[in-house]
Amino acid sequence: MDRLPDQLQPGLRLVFVGTAASERSAATGHYYAHPGNRFWPTLHAVGLTPRLYQPPEFPALLALGIGFTDLCKQGAGMDHVALKAGVDVAGLVAKIRRHRPATVAFTSKKAASLFYGRPTTAIPLGRQPPQDDFPIVFVLASPSGAASGAWTLQPWRALAAHVAEG
Repeated sequence: MDRLPDQLQPGLRLVFVGTAASERSAATGHYYAHPGNRFWPTLHAVGLTPRLYQPPEFPALLALGIGFTDLCKQGAGMDHVALKAGVDVAGLVAKIRRHRPATVAFTSKKAASLFYGRPTTAIPLGRQPPQDDFPIVFVLASPSGAASGAWTLQPWRALAAHVAEG
């Protein structure tokens, strides 16, 4: 059973891809639900949403052209625990190709490293080189409170500027 339901439909402007649900997100059924997570305030601060949304409102972002999924749909918690449930890169690629969003944004270097099969140190933040038959990809600094030492708003701003141009 998926810990969080995918929020995907054809024609989205942007799909956020995380590693796996946090324990709080899995318990509530809401993406980025931990109070220490910067995700929701950041979306508003960079202009991706017209107001500050709360985690229970995540389904409403479909109307704004924003969707959600994770690489690990069965695990929950910190990555070292959640990812024991397995990562489905092929499944993610199939979902993205089926729904064809304009842009995909990994919400951490860890998620991007799992997708690309490279160490996190080899993954730069920001826009990634294009891939055949795949949307434009951005890698964002993790909004998790657990990753606050590596926090930077810059790639989120670059993503928002790109989406606004779209």
